[in-house]
Amino acid sequence: MLKGIPAILGPDLLKTLMEMGHGDELLLCDGNYPRLGHPERLIRYDGYGIPELLDVILRYLPLDSYVDHPVILMQVRPGDPYVPTIWDNYRKIIETHQPGIQIQNIDKFEFYKRGAAAYAAIATGEQALYANIILKKGVVK
Repeated sequence: MLKGIPAILGPDLLKTLMEMGHGDELLLCDGNYPRLGHPERLIRYDGYGIPELLDVILRYLPLDSYVDHPVILMQVRPGDPYVPTIWDNYRKIIETHQPGIQIQNIDKFEFYKRGAAAYAAIATGEQALYANIILKKGVVK
């Protein structure tokens, strides 16, 4: 245990966040994501949802202010009537930690390619659909 570090931020995740460099991407995937994202570094957080992890991660991880969209979501497939209300949660959490960040929605299969190239993936137990999110690490100023 360390003082001031939330218990949810376990050693594997803390180590990964510290190892990541400027421009590296972190994939947080929901419980339906195929093959757990496939990056070499996979961290299991099956008992947690993405919003609670996103909140703790953004306490420590700066988002990249040198790109237009340091946060990427998987857009809803054409013809799918589902409305991902979890995105509103994400926006509130992101705005709390780093105001003014722009979010981009990209096609499902482009998202999969981007996720496969991520520095690391966090496999969660999130049950909301289209809950997957990619964060691009910035620099500490």
